[in-house]
Amino acid sequence: MKKLTVFLLSSVLLFGAAACSEQAKTTSEAPAANEGTVQAPKAEDTQQAKADAESELRRQQLNADIKAREERNNALNQGQAEGRPDEDLASQVRSKLEANIPNGQLTVEVEDDAVTVAGTVPNQDQLNKIESLAKEIKGVKTVTVNATVAKPQ
Repeated sequence: MKKLTVFLLSSVLLFGAAACSEQAKTTSEAPAANEGTVQAPKAEDTQQAKADAESELRRQQLNADIKAREERNNALNQGQAEGRPDEDLASQVRSKLEANIPNGQLTVEVEDDAVTVAGTVPNQDQLNKIESLAKEIKGVKTVTVNATVAKPQ
């Protein structure tokens, strides 16, 4: 039995040494990722992607994601809003705003359950909705809106 154990251990060590004998490639030896010509997307592809991002289906997906996160929080945190990670709150607020404020260019920061929203929105009605939408997310205590209405181009 001792011979078998020694044989197995030495086999594993020998195999490991052989597998590690090839030297790692450095970035200078790696193939260049930027070889070839980069082309801008076609205008119709860009418009289609924008339409998809602003579609009702996308809003439904974002709202379903928010609902799933809330259910997960309820299951893991006994339904309490306290103690949720700031990153999770920021992500949920960002999704809520993206779903309900099309064409907004907003950033969301959260620190100790206090949300700060900055950026631009197309009109005053959307600017007025930011605070109430953010407060719909469980765990958000206060909302500071530093966003403005974008100037028409």
